[in-house]
This record gives sequence, structure tokens and C-alpha cells, in this order.
Amino acid sequence: MPESSTLDRPPKSETDFRRVAILFAGGPAPAANAVISCAANSFLRNDIEVLGIRYGYSGLVQFGPDRPMQEDRDYLQIDHRLLKRSRNSQGIMIGTARTNPGKNISCPAHLDDPQRCAPLRTVYEALCSLEVDALISIGGDDTLKTANKLKLFQDRLPEGSHKIPIVHLPKTIDNDYMGIDFTFGYFTAVDFLAGEIRNLIADGEASKSYFLTEAMGRSAGWLAYGAAISGEASLVISVEDIAGKYLGSEQVSNEASGETTTRQIMNVDLVIKRIVATMRAREDEGKEFGVIVVAEGLAEYLPNEYLKGIPRDEHGHISISQVNLGRMFSELIAEEYHAQTGNHRKVTGLQLGYESRCAKPHAFDVMLGSQLGVGAYRALVEENLNGVMVSVSGQLELNYVPFDTLVDPETLVTVVRHIERGSDFQRLARFLETYVND
Repeated sequence: MPESSTLDRPPKSETDFRRVAILFAGGPAPAANAVISCAANSFLRNDIEVLGIRYGYSGLVQFGPDRPMQEDRDYLQIDHRLLKRSRNSQGIMIGTARTNPGKNISCPAHLDDPQRCAPLRTVYEALCSLEVDALISIGGDDTLKTANKLKLFQDRLPEGSHKIPIVHLPKTIDNDYMGIDFTFGYFTAVDFLAGEIRNLIADGEASKSYFLTEAMGRSAGWLAYGAAISGEASLVISVEDIAGKYLGSEQVSNEASGETTTRQIMNVDLVIKRIVATMRAREDEGKEFGVIVVAEGLAEYLPNEYLKGIPRDEHGHISISQVNLGRMFSELIAEEYHAQTGNHRKVTGLQLGYESRCAKPHAFDVMLGSQLGVGAYRALVEENLNGVMVSVSGQLELNYVPFDTLVDPETLVTVVRHIERGSDFQRLARFLETYVND
């Protein structure tokens, strides 16, 4: 047999897969369609049918005798015509949703409870009704948890049952995923937000005012830091910065159980004073304007007095959009600035982030997303893997991370990847922003 050339197409692999499904869940991210398109193309070119499940798990959980899966409403038959020039397109061609069929399962024992597992069983039966041989899950850490629970549910099925292998592709513009250096869409979102920050700096300079921008990032500060560094913000504060004197605690009583627990909170007064210190340091340099960036995840550290009436979603997260941290902080900053100086300074609070989630993807995110999509095919067909997350390192080298190294086996919860305190990345922001001797 002649030696293969580097210009030869990858050889076909022997496989029993005849039909696979691709599902996208959670918030949008730039380059989503690069992931979906390249995953689908990899299977189609090897004579494997591809179904795109529409709007995450929302249709699958409604499956039943009176509501069978319906083409166009619940899924799409993906073909080469649909994928034409889709890799660089915006949006999500199969849609997305936050429906969580694993929300009632928080430990392995729950997987033995038929009632708690009912939504997972419905999802499994819906996929079986479509004669799906494998599932590609695309989403954030909550979607990874769901993929892991669906795998564990199938592990407990009777011997001889049809099993649907699952491969997960990590997605979040927050970039807070364990097991991968950067997630697709992160750099596009950072660049988009940096452009907004630069516009606000020009606005602030023209009117001698400040903007307090709240960037997405519920659990970690990657997006806030990236946007602040590249957008030339005056200061960035994220959850990683709430330490030492900025970190406090309060007692929380559970009315149902009567138990009292200790909750870590942010020392709001000191954080506000730190921001005002930056403003005054800039004035000493002749700069009466600027942009301060805060990560939305700081809202989770607010004392309870600031969170009264704020609901939580089915993943247990507070509704950050209803907190409006930017507006809240801007008012507190203006008051503290006046108290310290006797002068008034306009501070406008803005929420940034949603505008970036479907921005036109940049080249790196398209390349990264494309490799992750191809990685789904290679993991399932070439490597015969199940229960792994596709990752890349170095020059887009593929590797496969087992679910059980990413998800706590006792709590079934994923571990967030924070910016390391004192890391060179964090120190970069400190070097570039206005110096304050705090």
C-alpha cells in the first residue's frame, strides 16, 4: 500500500454509527456555527446522518406518546446544502435554550430514583425514537453536568439496552472551563467589549465623566479582565479580587430548616472606596474621566440586603440581570466620591455582554471552534470514546478529557477555572491600569 501523503484526505474509519445528533444549550457564543458545521461535515463526509436538535433540551423533555419528535419543530436534518458557507456565520443554526433535564439530580443516589430521573429518561427515549447512535453536546458547565448525568443514567440501564455515547464540546464566552485553555467565542467577545470600552473612554473624556461597565462572567473574571486589558480600562475588579480586606461574611438563616450558615460576601464599602481611589489617582495625573470594569459575578458576593426579591434560576444562580450591578455601583461610587471630595462626578452604569454573544467570529475562534467540531467526530468514530470533553492545547492539538475528571463524583458539580491570584495574567491588568497605593 503506498505511503499516504499530507495532502490526502483523512481515511474513513470503520464504525457502526449511522446517525448522530448535535445539541447546543445555554447562552450563545461567537463561532457556534463553526463548531456545529465542522462536526456535522465530519460525519456527513463519512456517510453518517446528522440531526440538529433544535433549542437545546426544550423539545426533548416534552417527548411522549402524544408528542413525538417532529422535524423542523424539534430537529433538523443537517445536510451539505444547509451547511453552505456557515462556518463564519453569526447566531446558532439549531438554536439554544437553558432547559435542564438533570436539575433534580445532585448526587449519584438520585440516579436510582425514577421520579428524579424522569426528565433524563424522556430525553433518552426521545433520542432513541430518532434512532440516534451518538450525541454531541455543546454548551457551558451546566450543559456538561447534564451530559454527564445523561451518561450516568445510561450506565444504569439494563444490560442489552441501547446506549448513546456522548461527547461534549466546551462553550462559554466566560472562558472559565477546566480542561481547556480558551473556549471558542472568548476572544471575539473580548474584542467586541474592548471596542465598546474604548468608545466609552472617548465619551468620558469629552464630558469629564466615568462609566462603570458590568461585563459578563458569573463565576470568574476572564471576560472582564480581557476586555479591560485590551480596551484600556482604568480598573477591573472581578470575583478573584474579593479577598483579604475586601472579603467578609454574614450569617444566613434558612426559614425552612431553621439552620444558620455562614456566607462569604463582598465588603461593598471598601470596594467602592477602592474604585474612588482610582478616580482620584487619575485626577492627580490630569485625567478626569475613565472606565471601570466589574464582572457580573460580583453580584453573587453582595450582602443579602442587596439581593432581596432577586429570583434564582433552575441551576440555582441568582438572576444577575435583575440586580443591575452597574447601576447600583455607579450610584454608590458617585456618593462616595462626593463624600471624599465635596465635588460631583457623573458615573454612568452600563451592562455589557449580550451584544457580544452573537458577534461575527474572529479567525482564531473559527479555527478553535472548527477543531472542536472535528474533534467530536474523531472522539466518537476514531477513538470510540464516550463521556469525554473535547479539548485543544498548543497549536490546536486535540485531547479528550473524561467527564469524571471535570465533574465532582459526589456532588456531580463542575469546578470553575478562576484567574489565579498573583498569576501573570492578573498582574498584567494591575500593571496596565492606573496605579493606586492601596
